[in-house]
Amino acid sequence: MSPKLNRQSRVSDIAKALGVSPTAVSFALNDKPGISTKTRERILAAIAEINWSPHYAARALSDGRTSTIGLVIARSPKAVGSEAFFMQFMTGMQAKLSQRGYGLLFQVATSLERECAIYEQWADQHRVDAVAVVDLHRDDPRPRLLKELGLKAVIAGEKSSLLPSVYIDDKVVMEQMLTHLEERGHKHVTYVAGNKQLRHVSQRAQVALKRRGPKVEVEYTDYTAEQAAAAVRKQLTGTGPTAYVFDNEALTIAGVQTLREAGAQIGRDVAVASLEDSLTCEAMSPPITAIHRDTYRFGEAVADTLLAGEETEPFDLSPRLIERDSTKTVFD
Repeated sequence: MSPKLNRQSRVSDIAKALGVSPTAVSFALNDKPGISTKTRERILAAIAEINWSPHYAARALSDGRTSTIGLVIARSPKAVGSEAFFMQFMTGMQAKLSQRGYGLLFQVATSLERECAIYEQWADQHRVDAVAVVDLHRDDPRPRLLKELGLKAVIAGEKSSLLPSVYIDDKVVMEQMLTHLEERGHKHVTYVAGNKQLRHVSQRAQVALKRRGPKVEVEYTDYTAEQAAAAVRKQLTGTGPTAYVFDNEALTIAGVQTLREAGAQIGRDVAVASLEDSLTCEAMSPPITAIHRDTYRFGEAVADTLLAGEETEPFDLSPRLIERDSTKTVFD
């Protein structure tokens, strides 16, 4: 007796029910020659009737493709979830990928070593067709590892000699912000940065420390609210800065709260700004001056490069400073 078909049916079940070989079902699914038009139409009609689709592992075995792109971020889950940059970036990626029938497999890793282990596992299991790599470190082991694994990859945000990349210039972000603060009369600025090992953080810090203008001190963090608060408290001893620049809106929230606990009025006693804009920056009281960048479009560009497998020109995120009440006061 032929098995009754449903969405959980296997290729072998479909073949048995229709009286054809599993190879014929595979040919029909993948639009390959080797079966008659009548047989192909009968197989596809039966599949459509039960709204059936092949399991990703079976598809990978039949045509070597999983239709899945991987993304791993080696930060704490709380830090990733609180940062608008990654949400916009992933949404832009998925919007482009879905147009081509691809999905996004996302994972958070506790360390760079754990991220590398995930890549090894994905490659061994043929889990993804390619990966997007973010937060490139100095002396980063990931590009070489991915090359050795034979796993296609694109570096998002930084240049790599080993892999294609979608490059953005992070130095201009800090340059715009310091120019703005200098015009407001600030002579002492603290930059509350992210992980010191990240290349884009290093680039921003180099601009801040080498640029002529306000004296800039850099406090590095792991992107958690606790370390941002500790960095601000450290600066409150003695003659503190008249302006704080935070790497993203999550660090900004923690910094503003700490400054208020110390009795400072944001925008009057001290200026505050963020290098990443979000609705949170707009909604805070006072609204926070920030650098706005089209990270959704950046995600789209990374997805396009992954699907094409080719290097792109430097990507322009069109950063622009949006002045809000947190930096409007002129300091003499």
